[in-house]
Amino acid sequence: MGSRTTIRDVAEWAGVSNATVSNVINDKGKVSESTRKEVLEAIEALNYRPNASAQRKLKSRGPKSIGLVIKEIHNPYFADVIVGAQEKAEEEGYAIILSSSEGRRDTEGQIVDLLVEKDVDGIIINPLLDHDADLSHLFNLKRRNVPFVLLEEVHGLKSNLVDIDNVKAAREVISYLIDLGHRDVIHFAGPEYSMHSDERIEGFQQAFFKTQQVYSEDYVVRTSGAHMEDGYRTGLEYFKDRPASERPTAVTCYNDLTAIGLLRALRELDIDVPGEVSVTGFDNIRTCDYAPVPLTSMGVPTKKMGRKAMEVLIRQLENSDQDEPEVVNLEAEMTVRASTAPVEETVSA
Repeated sequence: MGSRTTIRDVAEWAGVSNATVSNVINDKGKVSESTRKEVLEAIEALNYRPNASAQRKLKSRGPKSIGLVIKEIHNPYFADVIVGAQEKAEEEGYAIILSSSEGRRDTEGQIVDLLVEKDVDGIIINPLLDHDADLSHLFNLKRRNVPFVLLEEVHGLKSNLVDIDNVKAAREVISYLIDLGHRDVIHFAGPEYSMHSDERIEGFQQAFFKTQQVYSEDYVVRTSGAHMEDGYRTGLEYFKDRPASERPTAVTCYNDLTAIGLLRALRELDIDVPGEVSVTGFDNIRTCDYAPVPLTSMGVPTKKMGRKAMEVLIRQLENSDQDEPEVVNLEAEMTVRASTAPVEETVSA
């Protein structure tokens, strides 16, 4: 290999991250003696010699770049995730390389591979997760010892994770509506590529079972996406020709965007919210206050999520001997607005 050997080759040989190799070379950071020995043995075995440019990079600034991969650049949910991650990165002297898969699995894999090729020190990623998803690029990160943090759990992959308990949060939304007297509640589910959507469906189901309410699979209506137009289109299709006697008294939505689209559809159909139907969203984006009817929503602390994910990643970069992945569950919190009301008010409207 000789001069062609890279720092990543050394990292893979030793079973550590690029940052750990950098810390050993520059004699900084928290590296155990056993890990240091493994890295030095790898350097010797591979005859690794940093070129002048690489040495200057390692000595002058150390690992500085982190990739951030999101699902949709235009989704306001991710705006505060980016802000939180950016703030923490700047405090610690890291630059962020921001990319969006735009809901395409092949694009996500290409982005991750490109970030690895560019030798970023770590990656934060909100992965696309449908049942047929090819997640080899994520497992390859693990295999190649690239530090990363997920913003959505991948079953079977032990990794750093920062998220909320979506099952619990969705269960709390339904419990809130049941406490208001609602029994005919349906759920507009999100896209199939979202594990969050599946978890919220599970929470929806659990709330019915917990309160011993009758549950039917017909209570879950799958939308085609996660945007306003998806909620609008699904709302029109579901409510347009449905007699008032067969309507649910409440609808919970996968996220705020689909809920806002539903609010528009109900307004066009002259169905009063919350007089005839209560509506809830999920995420508590800023637009909730300015929706056609101010939207009750389960809030996700997205800015804190981005910041915490960056903290977890940097902590791993600086502590090369982290044995177990770090899992952080943030608290979701309901904000009640004008789109929900007790069922008695709905019936009498």
